[in-house]
Amino acid sequence: MIALARPLLAASLGAAVMFAGYRYEAPSAGADALGPGAVTVEIGIHHSRFDPDELVVREGTLVRFVIRNDDPIRHEFVLGPPEVHARHAAGTEALHPPVPGEVSLDPGETAETIYVFNAPGDLEYMCHLPGHAQYGMRGTVHVQAA
Repeated sequence: MIALARPLLAASLGAAVMFAGYRYEAPSAGADALGPGAVTVEIGIHHSRFDPDELVVREGTLVRFVIRNDDPIRHEFVLGPPEVHARHAAGTEALHPPVPGEVSLDPGETAETIYVFNAPGDLEYMCHLPGHAQYGMRGTVHVQAA
């Protein structure tokens, strides 16, 4: 009985250690929000993931996003409401001009875009290159009412 319990205990502890680094915590309602006014947020891209993948801002905040692509492949940063993502998911845009909330990044490149958060709610940002969003290359901006 003890011989059977040891491997089970070892497997359980191994799983606990493995998943401890992957704990997800959504921002709380009382979390420190950015803004209002103008702020700068740095977003890193590494292993086809955005870091950070969640932000909390106040309504009326203009965010200057500085995005750094540390991957050896091209990515994009597209931020907006669901209709923006629907258009990009079905679209054929290979590159995004620097318009608010949209930018393309070559490997090793740093680019900037701005976005004004003028209504409470959640907005997503993601990479719409084939398979990237499905892989998990997405994030959320939680906009708190002013």
